[in-house]
Amino acid sequence: MNAQQPIRLAVVGGRRGGSFRLALQSLAERLTLTTICDLSEEVLAQWRADHPGIQTYSRYEDLLDDAAVDAVLLATPMYLHAGQAVQALRAGKHVLSEVIAATTLDECWELVETVEQTGRTYMLAENYCYMRPNRMVLNMAQQGVFGEITFAEGGYIHDCRYLIFNADGSTTWRGEMRRIFNGNGYPTHSLGPVAQWLGINRGDRLVSTATWVSKACAAQLYARDHLGPDHPATEDRYWQLGDSATTLIQTAKGALIVLRMDSNSARPHNMTHYTLQGTQAAYLSARHHKEDPLIWIDGRSPGASPGDAEWESLWNYSDEYEHPDWREWRAVAQKAGHGGGDFFVLRDFVQAIETGSPPPIDVYDAVTWSVIMPLSAQSVAQGGAPVAVPDFRRGNRSL
Repeated sequence: MNAQQPIRLAVVGGRRGGSFRLALQSLAERLTLTTICDLSEEVLAQWRADHPGIQTYSRYEDLLDDAAVDAVLLATPMYLHAGQAVQALRAGKHVLSEVIAATTLDECWELVETVEQTGRTYMLAENYCYMRPNRMVLNMAQQGVFGEITFAEGGYIHDCRYLIFNADGSTTWRGEMRRIFNGNGYPTHSLGPVAQWLGINRGDRLVSTATWVSKACAAQLYARDHLGPDHPATEDRYWQLGDSATTLIQTAKGALIVLRMDSNSARPHNMTHYTLQGTQAAYLSARHHKEDPLIWIDGRSPGASPGDAEWESLWNYSDEYEHPDWREWRAVAQKAGHGGGDFFVLRDFVQAIETGSPPPIDVYDAVTWSVIMPLSAQSVAQGGAPVAVPDFRRGNRSL
């Protein structure tokens, strides 16, 4: 491929892929959307109407045979991501994968080995790492504002019950996952930013994890209220996945991470929360959309002693600690989806391909964050017993 030509991108999964339109437009000189792949002819027809001349495929294998595609963006159901990524890498394509990267331990190892063997660029599109407050906290952590970090918390709490049934009352792929899986099934939105703050795979690593899950109630009640009392989903034990999962993770340097995952419980829309605790500062993400994220910095925030210390807005320090990404690209990023994250993941993916350098969320990050899903199920099945987290870099700290 001529380095002066834009990278030719195929989007696999036209529904979720559609939310990247604005981000793609912002990178049009470096990245060209040439191809869409989807099982639905209706979805493909809409793309052809909106983008005359675009190539469409209903078979993924046909897309991979197309020499006019340099890279694929996987926006398919998450249990397909690892297999489709491996296929694309072996076909010589670069891969940007939506979360999570893999759903089994074997998939994680196969993905690592395939990236190493093919030399193609692989990046996980974990857009929550790029949201403005998460990026600013990363900058502060890297500059030592927090001192030595001892504790972090991440939560993804999003009532997704409306996504678990089709119009005819059958379960979607998300619903099927809830029927057969019990653990922390979607860890990367909460773990990704936290792992970057703690320097996981860049000086520290995850060593052990344990998960506990509450009983399942909310999906059963939702089915009763929306599909009637005779629907099978209202029966006891229909759902394996409990309403709320809590995961503990210990790092090699002794930091503790707590994750909460809940996509069943009824609550207003406010998907994430994060905390970070260090020896010199502490952070609390905004709990409601109208609130500011909060920071306390020893010796700088209001209060002369621990007894009268006060939180203050994170934005009070934006002039000093705004991440360079947001300082430069804020106007563009805010027009893209997921708090600017959709723009930044595409930008960094393109830059990694152009320069041949590792992407900021590489395959080792992708599987380290994603493996919490299968390990959590193992821990739950063993009554919350701790499980070792593999070192996917095999002790090679240069990776």
